This record gives sequence, structure tokens and C-alpha cells, in this order.
Amino acid sequence: MLKKIIYTILLVISVHSCSQKNRTATDDVGPISNDLIKETSPYLLQHAYNPVNWKAWNTESLNLAQEENKLIIISVGYSACHWCHVMEEESFENDSVAKLMNENFISIKVDREERPDVDQIYMNAVQLMTGRGGWPLNCIALPDGRPVFGGTYFTKTQWTKVLEELSSLYKNDPEKVIAFAEQLTEGVKSSDLITINKDDVQFNVEKGHAMVELWKSSLDFKNGGQKKAPKFPMPSNLSALLRYSFQNEDKNLQDFVVTTLTKMSNGGIYDHIGGGFSRYSVDNKWHIPHFEKMLYDNAQLVSLYANAYQLTKNESFKTVVIETLDFIERELTQNDGAFYSSLDADSKNDEGLLEEGVFYSWTKEELEAELGHDFEVFKSYYNINTTGKWEKNLYVLYKTKIDADFLETFNLTQDDLNKKKLNWKTKLSKVRNTRERPRTDDKVLTSWNALMLKAYVDAYRVLDNPLYLDKALKNATFIKEHQLDNDGSLFHNYKNGKSTIEGFSEDYAHTISALIELYQATLDEKWLGMAKDLMDYSITHFLDKENGMFYFTSDTETSLITRKIEVIDNVIPSSNSVLAESLFKLSHYYSNKTYSNMAKQMLSNINAQLEKAPSGYSNWFSLYLNYSNPYYEVAISGTNALEKLKEVNHYYLPNILIAGATSESQLPIMENRFIEDDTYIYVCVNGACKLPVSDSKEAVEQLSK
Repeated sequence: MLKKIIYTILLVISVHSCSQKNRTATDDVGPISNDLIKETSPYLLQHAYNPVNWKAWNTESLNLAQEENKLIIISVGYSACHWCHVMEEESFENDSVAKLMNENFISIKVDREERPDVDQIYMNAVQLMTGRGGWPLNCIALPDGRPVFGGTYFTKTQWTKVLEELSSLYKNDPEKVIAFAEQLTEGVKSSDLITINKDDVQFNVEKGHAMVELWKSSLDFKNGGQKKAPKFPMPSNLSALLRYSFQNEDKNLQDFVVTTLTKMSNGGIYDHIGGGFSRYSVDNKWHIPHFEKMLYDNAQLVSLYANAYQLTKNESFKTVVIETLDFIERELTQNDGAFYSSLDADSKNDEGLLEEGVFYSWTKEELEAELGHDFEVFKSYYNINTTGKWEKNLYVLYKTKIDADFLETFNLTQDDLNKKKLNWKTKLSKVRNTRERPRTDDKVLTSWNALMLKAYVDAYRVLDNPLYLDKALKNATFIKEHQLDNDGSLFHNYKNGKSTIEGFSEDYAHTISALIELYQATLDEKWLGMAKDLMDYSITHFLDKENGMFYFTSDTETSLITRKIEVIDNVIPSSNSVLAESLFKLSHYYSNKTYSNMAKQMLSNINAQLEKAPSGYSNWFSLYLNYSNPYYEVAISGTNALEKLKEVNHYYLPNILIAGATSESQLPIMENRFIEDDTYIYVCVNGACKLPVSDSKEAVEQLSK
């Protein structure tokens, strides 16, 4: 019977990419709410008036399942997930389905962005069973939380059949269900097992070249990105390849990165009217996106485009940085400096129905009406033709020509075109502002905020706009004052003035990394000190002392069936790769051999996986380059240190660590380097320093020798 049910699931599961349909609880208000009405997550509140007796993930809900000896339905999604809401409408809002769930199961709704730890475990279980995963994630577990089976999206008929058959089997032959859960749980526990590598691993240039050659076979050199659709922006991958191409003078690879960034920002995945990137494109040309806009995507893309502009001086990359930050400021920033999580893909159309992309797409007729005599130029520039057509006679703005070719066709100067584009955006923004706006997931996540903090630092460093530094400092202050607890731990979530949920290793990893970057931009040692304190807390509460890696959850977390270790660099780099990178940097700042040994051991543990699949370990690869290629300490000491730092920041220098002080400093890397009335730049590698210089150009030249 169990095999039959699993086989049924394997047949019906399909991986549906998620797009956003963020509704508030008031959209489906009924006379009775469930336990989710007490929650703050917009996603959980969307389900608060379902007839399903939903509960949140907490000790009380888990204890109840054991007290009543009922199987648990663990249903995971997020407010930007289109198919999550489809399943809600088809199944969770249906009285007969709800009756079946309420009578036989304890049903727990989980916001994967609030509880990535829960999502990790049950996604792992589903992937082991089916070979695939996605959201909505629906996993059924024993009363003690051990998974039995699950899948992603189910139709009402499929979901009903699964519930009926499994509840019957558990009542009549529970031993079979328990036996399968035991096997599956063992698989979950061992699936990401990392063992300590005691070999003396050599990190060298030749192995790095071999990894990149393997990596290149998966790249789309024509359209950018990976050789497949859908196409996801993968900022960590592109950052690593940009750095490698620069350090190894690989023009072909650098051209690939530039092509990818150009195609993305020209495509429909980029909002040409309001700035910012959607989640991904469904095609292989970056044209038609799933229209949700996520904070973590846009944060990392700001950093990537800023660095690419610093290297190439491509003005279009600078424009992307500015426009995306304008979008963040306008749509995803609250008054205290914190950043919201996402914007919906769906908004209401003229009939009052939620529809994906309606806010961002256009009919030819409305464009003609708004732009008048200028429509013909606009039409050619953004492909209001068969190339740019989407569906239902709607168009998604899509550039396919470089400006130089376009200018020649219409006998325009670049200044003429820039004025036209500003005029187009002004007019069409006014039109969009009359439409129903996409809804906002206004929870604040520490890890994602740290990514955005780093983005503002990178934009400031490259563009020298003090407003960007102000935004970074305001967010860092928010994290320090609201997300840092008295015992030195971090909270993961913030909503309605309240900090909740114990932080995960991703919160520590990205916050530490961002604070190190903030120190490198300001030379204010309090941010570096805070980064070190958070690292020490992480070592105490997250470290697996047997293999030297960091668990995703703290040692104070007791409600999960296992503690996972995150090492694969996906759209967001893994917490372990980011922590290893920060350990490497902190070891230089504090002359801390323990940190240094930890970073090297972590990279050694991943070395085999990195060599086999470098694209899945891109941030680890960046750390690898720190060891295989020259890596420099650049210490700037003197009253004019900040001015010298700005001069150094004119250059793309991915293989340096900045330290600095405008007065005497006790920081080990800065000790005995301050000379009254003089400012010197010290360039060092592997403990050996070149002669200090006062000219920033001379210092940069020392880096190239």
C-alpha cells in the first residue's frame, strides 16, 4: 500500500516554479480563523481563514501530534509562490479536503523564509524520494516529525487520494509507515554528511584552471547564464567568474560575464520602468520573467553590477546599480533602515482578479496613447513587436540592440536617447502608478538585510555616493539595535516592531560578511569588532567539532529531527562558504591562527565536491582563489587614510583585504604603522610587506607585480 501511494506521488509531482501571489488575510475572510491568525508572516496570515485547522511550527503543535498520535502535514511555501496559492484555492479552501485533514492530521503551515531550517529537512526528504523539489512543499511525517513521504504541488483529487490512503494505512498498519519513515530519516541525516579531510590539500592555479574549464561547458556564451531555461541570475557564480577572468586575463570568460549582465539588464527580467530584477526568466533569452522581485536577488545583483562597472566602466552597469537601488528605496525600505523581503508578481487586473505580471506588462494601444509621436522610436527600442510579445496581446519591454546600433538607425545622439528614455519612464511610471500595486511581504529577515547592507557598501565603494553609505550605516544600526540580542545571538525575523525566531547560520554568515565590508569602507573598527563577536558566537553554538563545519541551526534548537549542514552555493551562497571566507579575512585582521586553520580545513573538506562541480560551489571557488593566487593585505595608516582609500577604490581589486586607521590602532594588522602627519599604504602578501608608499597608484602597481 505504501509503495502504491509513493508511486502515485511520483506520477503526479511536477516541479512548478514559484511566482508571487501575495495576499493578505482579508482577501479570504471567513467567520472562523485558525491558529495562524496569531502569526505575523504575511504568508501564514494568507492561510489564517482557511477551513483547515492550520497551526504554526512550534513546540505546542509538535507535542499535540504526539499526544493525539496523528500524522503531521508539513506544508511549506512563501508569499511569492504562485503554485502555493493555487493549491490553497483548490484544496486548502475546500471544506471537504479540510475536513479530511482536520480529522486525521495535525496540519502545520510553514513560511520557508521564516523557517529555512524546517524547509531544508523536509525538502531533502522529498528530493530523496522523488529526485526533485520545489514549492509548495507538502510533506507528511510521523507524530515525532520523521518524514514519511511528500511532494510539491498536488491537484485536489491527487491530494485527497494521498490523504485518504495514508491515513488509512497509518490506522490499519502503522508499522509499515514507521519502517519507511525510519529509512527515510536515516537518508535525510546522511545525505549531506561532511567528513573531515585530513589530507594536505594543495590549492594551486592549475587545479583552478581545470575547474573553470569544466565550468565553461555549462555556460551559454551566446545568451549568457547557464545552457538551459529557465534562466536564473546566479550572482555568486558570475562574481567568481568575473574575478577569475580578471586575475587570469581570460578575456573570453570576461566577455561571457559582460554578455550575461548585458542580456539580463536588457531583458524583461529587468524592470525598465521602475528598476530592479524579477526572480528569473522562463525562456533562455531573459525575456519573460516570473515577476516577483526578491530582496536577496536584487541585493546581490547590485554588488555584482557595481563590481562589473568598476572593472569595465560600462555605463549601463552603473545605471542598473542606481535604478535598482532607487527601486529598493522606493519599494522595500522601511523608515528605520530595514528592508522588506519581496514584492508580489500578481496584482489585480481591470476585472479585480489577481493576475501575474499585469502591473509590469503593456498593450500596444496604451503605449501608443501615452507616447504619441515618440511611440515608433520606443517600439523599436523595446521591441513592441512579435519579438517582445508575451501573451493576451501584452508586451514585456525587451531590448535586443545595443545603443550604438540603435542610434545609427534613428540618427540620434546618446544624449538624445537618454532624454527620450527619461521621458518614456516618467510617462509610463505615471500610468503604472494608477494600477493596483503588487503587494509587499513586509517581514524583515536578518540574512537578506545583510546582503542588502553589503550591496549599499559595494555601491558606495564604487560610485562614491555618500547617500549609499548612509543607507548601509542605517541598516547596520538597525541590525545592531534590533536583531542582536543581549547574549550576543541574532534574531532571524523582524515584523511589527518585534524580533523573533532564533537566528540561523545564514544570519550570522551574511551579517559577519557585511560588517567586514562596512569596516573596509569606513575604517570604523566597531563594525569589525561586532563581526568578530558574531563569529565567536557562531563557533560556540553552531560548529560541528568533528568536521569543522557549521550546522545551520544553533545547539539550542531541539525541535528538529536532525541538524543540517549547508555547503552548496545556490542563488545565495551557502552559510558555510561565507563563514569560511570571513574566517579567512578575520584571521588576517587579528593574526588569529585558529581562524586561519578553520577556514583552510573547511575548504579542504569541500575540495572534492568543488573539483567535480565548481558551479555548485562558486563561493567556495572564490575562497580557493585566495589560496591559489596572490592575496594581498592593503593597510592604510594616517590622517588621510579615508581619502587614500577612496583612491584605491577606483580600481577593481578582488584579491585584497583593506585595513586602515586615521590614528593609532590596536588592531593587530595595524599595529606600529601610524606615523604622525603622514599617510602610508602598506601592501603585504603572506606576511611579507613591500616598502610603504604614500601614492595610491604606486600601491596598486605593487599589487600587479
